[in-house]
Amino acid sequence: MGIRGLMSFVEDHSNEFFTDLKLRDTKIVIDGYALFHRLCFSSNLDLRYGGDYDSFADVVQKFFESLFACNICPYVVLDGGCDISDKKLTTLKDRAREKIQMAHSLSVGGSGYVCPLLIREVFIQVLIKLRVCFVQCFSEADRDIMTLANHWNCPVLSSDSDFCIFDLKTGFCPLNSFQWRNMNTIKGTQNYIPAKCFSLDAFCHHFSNMNKALLPLFAVLCGNDHVNLPIMETFLSKARLPLGATSSKGRRHHRILGLLNWLSHFANPTEALDNVLKYLPKKDRENVKELLCCSMEEYQQSQVKLQDFFQCGTYVCPDALNLGLPEWVLVALAKGQLSPFISDALVLRRTILPTQVENMQQPNAHRISQPIRQIIYGLLLNASPHLDKTSWNALPPQPLAFSEVERINKNIRTSIIDAVELAKDHSDLSRLTELSLRRRQMLLLETLKVKQTILEPIPTSLKLPIAVSCYWLQHTETKAKLHHLQSLLLTMLVGPLIAIINSPGKEELQEDGAKMLYAEFQRVKAQTRLGTRLDLDTAHIFCQWQSCLQMGMYLNQLLSTPLPEPDLTRPSAFNTLNEDIWTHTKYGGTLHVSRLYSGSLVHGLCQQLLASTSVESLLSICPEAKQLYEYLFNATRSYAPAEIFLPKGRSNSKKKRQKKQNTSCSKNRGRTTAHTKCWYEGNNRFGLLMVENLEEHSEASNIE
Repeated sequence: MGIRGLMSFVEDHSNEFFTDLKLRDTKIVIDGYALFHRLCFSSNLDLRYGGDYDSFADVVQKFFESLFACNICPYVVLDGGCDISDKKLTTLKDRAREKIQMAHSLSVGGSGYVCPLLIREVFIQVLIKLRVCFVQCFSEADRDIMTLANHWNCPVLSSDSDFCIFDLKTGFCPLNSFQWRNMNTIKGTQNYIPAKCFSLDAFCHHFSNMNKALLPLFAVLCGNDHVNLPIMETFLSKARLPLGATSSKGRRHHRILGLLNWLSHFANPTEALDNVLKYLPKKDRENVKELLCCSMEEYQQSQVKLQDFFQCGTYVCPDALNLGLPEWVLVALAKGQLSPFISDALVLRRTILPTQVENMQQPNAHRISQPIRQIIYGLLLNASPHLDKTSWNALPPQPLAFSEVERINKNIRTSIIDAVELAKDHSDLSRLTELSLRRRQMLLLETLKVKQTILEPIPTSLKLPIAVSCYWLQHTETKAKLHHLQSLLLTMLVGPLIAIINSPGKEELQEDGAKMLYAEFQRVKAQTRLGTRLDLDTAHIFCQWQSCLQMGMYLNQLLSTPLPEPDLTRPSAFNTLNEDIWTHTKYGGTLHVSRLYSGSLVHGLCQQLLASTSVESLLSICPEAKQLYEYLFNATRSYAPAEIFLPKGRSNSKKKRQKKQNTSCSKNRGRTTAHTKCWYEGNNRFGLLMVENLEEHSEASNIE
């Protein structure tokens, strides 16, 4: 939720409405959604290249380390899916349009704030690694946060203006004045974080000792995310509130000031509401009253007791229980093991595909992962008999259909997507976890169109990313080139490089090679961030890959992770590497060190590989990284179209292929293979690994 203009209004009166805090030795309830957005947008991270997730993970880790140093015990509460009434849909669509405009601005070198696609997943992985307690609510978390904070008598940390309305016993600390980077000490021993705490008592005192109970009515009259009635303009104009400012901020502040002064004359919400309705036409009063009263309830105590979850792992949400969803689904949602995307698809049969910084002139990058989503929808079809009877079901006449809100050019549209009807044993969501690991893994790999044997030599934690990469390469929409694939695979080496550097018992020469290669990757990443213009086509290709990875992860989670979830964050110093991992073709353990994707690095590597650098020259200083690269490359090469292995400038048009088929097919096949061998020997020895595959494909495609 949120009340536009209220946060800036109270901050303009900081001396009156806020008190200074030296925060230490306390619990604190954190609005997780607000926190990861704040850390993402205020940490000088480059948002153009699709996510420097390693840098973001570092920021998140440092934030919580500051809390730990001050003996502050954090409890993070994350929003879940959309409200089952779907009353916020209009607001969500408006925000989707705003994000598209900001993404377009970023794509052409302007400013904007758009979270990279996998930022939430990275945030949760860091919480798990740091053992920070967190819960994912079934829908919006605001009321649950307020209720928990009051139960524990501790402050709330957020940037949501609705916390200026909630009656919090210990107050609300805004994120933008929470100085976690400037930790101080008392008497040289006790650390604390300087912060400001909003005082609801001071706020109400400023407005003639207004009754706190009037504030929820103020919120809905002012217009929050749930209520934005045009008819309220009738009341606002007739009540003659001051609206004389010219700037948008000024107009909002005048309206806020006018509403608060007007409401302060009433003793209670009932009296104030009756006076609001007097200004409206009689025919509208009853409906408006019902809507306003319903919206005011959003500021009351929640029935969900999050303290039970944090103390004994029990999460009970009446709204969720009334839907009759499988118990394992409810538990997985609360633990963050299933995404809100799954919740929205399950309950509303509607999803909103998130915006990326991509080429707005091309079709939505999420189109490529639609077949994966159709399998997800197929698994969710028969979740509960209660869902088919609900009034909020988006598409009751079409039981196999789901709706997706997606980008079309620089706007949004809703598309109807058919779910895939699955085999009988996959059609009952309540029994999905009872399927054998083999059956669940088979469904995942069949969806990604990958053979299990291909993944056998791959480190455990990279199996899913490599399977997703194979899926990505098979789609004609991708238009990926060899340097795109190479850059992705090289980026997957960063985590293992850090593991080599930190691993005891390695020969000094090998360790130095890993350090040199890691330093080169860091140099490439830093150089990319120095004002390099974004290549839109390359950005779009990697946005497609990220979409495939995200949906592959969601399907994997829904199937109870038949493949280990990839580690999207940077490895910690205590991570070590299995001694045998580099010397055996088949890896016996889980590799917990994958720094999977860094946008600045992958884009920078693309530029270098296009210019003059070869993969061989990069990896020659580190034989262990070279060996792992070969395994990754071998797994993906057989799924890539043969055309991406052709030298630059070689034609592969249909007309020329037909001409060669009619004249000297066999001669051309031999010449192609010989030419390709020669080209790769001169530029990239790893290309020789692809020759056998070219020979297998050449008869079908007759590459020139």
